[in-house]
Amino acid sequence: MEFNILPVLSPEEVERFVTDLSRATFVDGKATAVGAAREAKHNLQAERSAANSSALDETIFAALQRNKEFQSFAFPKRILPPSYARYEPGMQYGTHIDGAVMGGVRTDLAMTLFLSSPETYDGGELVIEFASGEQEIKLAAGEAVVYPATTLHRVAPVTRGTRIVAVTWIQCAVREERVRSVLHDLSRAVSHAEAAKDAPQTLLLSKCFHNLLRCVVEP
Repeated sequence: MEFNILPVLSPEEVERFVTDLSRATFVDGKATAVGAAREAKHNLQAERSAANSSALDETIFAALQRNKEFQSFAFPKRILPPSYARYEPGMQYGTHIDGAVMGGVRTDLAMTLFLSSPETYDGGELVIEFASGEQEIKLAAGEAVVYPATTLHRVAPVTRGTRIVAVTWIQCAVREERVRSVLHDLSRAVSHAEAAKDAPQTLLLSKCFHNLLRCVVEP
């Protein structure tokens, strides 16, 4: 699977995020861009007063921790504190590649969590370049897309309204993307067998899942 779309925040949590971020100070997003990405980045980013996690960060971390689909897709080992970005009319983020290491974390996956309802702004699609072609993604508030940080991607220009997102990066405990994909399929198969109350199949699939994981996991 090239990417995964997940529900992360409840409507109540989204409302709190939007309210809290309306009181935040936003600065030029170029300040945190590296290399060629600095010239491509035209957005605003919430200023952080300290390196410690905020209450908003902790809400996202907790939501991802309890999200079984995220856990089985990403096998997260470390997750960076999110950046909160705002795009107003005329702003965009041109085609770029994420840095391989950020804050001491190897960036295997990237995640964009949408905080603005799609009907409140035009443009602003996340466009990811895959071998199969470009994928345009614009999600409901509270939904996130998780995708390989190795891809070229961009944010299309916003032409109306305001686009607010949280962006973070994940270092995976299973480094190889192809192996993560197999493990994700096995995890889904275990869930299906459990739902069908097929105990022998559940045990066999669980055995395959955990024994493969033992071979590749970096705890």
